Amino acid sequence: MSPQAAPAASRHANLTLEIGLLMLLSLIWGGSFTLIKVAIGTVPPLTLVAVRVTIAATVLIVMARAQGLPLPRERATWAAFSVQGLLQSAAPFTLISWGEKHIASGLAGVLNATPPLFVLLIAMMTARGRRHIDGRKIAGVGLGLAGVVMTIGFAALKGVGTAAPLAQVAVLGASLCYALAPLWGRRFAGLPATVTAAGAMSSAAALMLPAAAIIERPWTLAPTSEAIVAVLVLSVVCTALAMVIYFRLIRTLGALGTTSGSYLRAGFAMALGVLFLGESFTWSMLAGMLLIVLGVIAVTGPITDRCHQIAKASELAFEQQEADP
Repeated sequence: MSPQAAPAASRHANLTLEIGLLMLLSLIWGGSFTLIKVAIGTVPPLTLVAVRVTIAATVLIVMARAQGLPLPRERATWAAFSVQGLLQSAAPFTLISWGEKHIASGLAGVLNATPPLFVLLIAMMTARGRRHIDGRKIAGVGLGLAGVVMTIGFAALKGVGTAAPLAQVAVLGASLCYALAPLWGRRFAGLPATVTAAGAMSSAAALMLPAAAIIERPWTLAPTSEAIVAVLVLSVVCTALAMVIYFRLIRTLGALGTTSGSYLRAGFAMALGVLFLGESFTWSMLAGMLLIVLGVIAVTGPITDRCHQIAKASELAFEQQEADP
């Protein structure tokens, strides 16, 4: 093998690994909707989220300490962590968990694939953001919004106070939180990823534990063994481990490549709901979900372009790693 061929083969192998990790992350986060559905029957939303973020925070703090990374002491940093924890975990986890009491997990997963649409809508409100908006992205937002309306159903407009439409709106609210979280999170660029994740999760736990204790009195609950296992997997795998994979991909594939997992996650959520929970979908729901996914793809870029961008970004990252002493 020639000297030039060896690095190329290495980059190809590394890219394959990163794409595999992206698919694994999408599967993990898609599976979280199924696990929430299993747990929410006997574990109410606030308690579910409080336990989830507390266990995840503990795991992440241990990881940070094992890496020799101290947590910051400044009050301003922890105040910023509190906002990040609210936007990234406490609020969206609670909205999704409550929403899944009334709607299917697969439907929740697809509705939660809409953060790119919210990001574009937010960008349209600023002069700087409008400069990067073209007709394709505007069409994507239109497709996504049409898909949301079709998925929720026009009949829902006649019964706004019913639980199912409100639950779908709650999941969309979680998507808005996920759109705002990375905008706020830019201020932590100077901190190690593990420290940021540990700080945000710890702050989310500080918010959720008192709320769960006061409102739901978790010591009076009697969760099933299946619910307990689901909560543990949600905490360790879908939150703590997922954060580690997520921040690795941000470094290797970049933010653009990593966000391509949004519609992969939606597909996994739908498939797992059908396979393990026996969920079914109406034709209007399926059509709406397809429109949402097409809208997200249009906003974030065609799949072929995105694959090229992911590959290029990954190769540049690995070349930089090889060049570093």
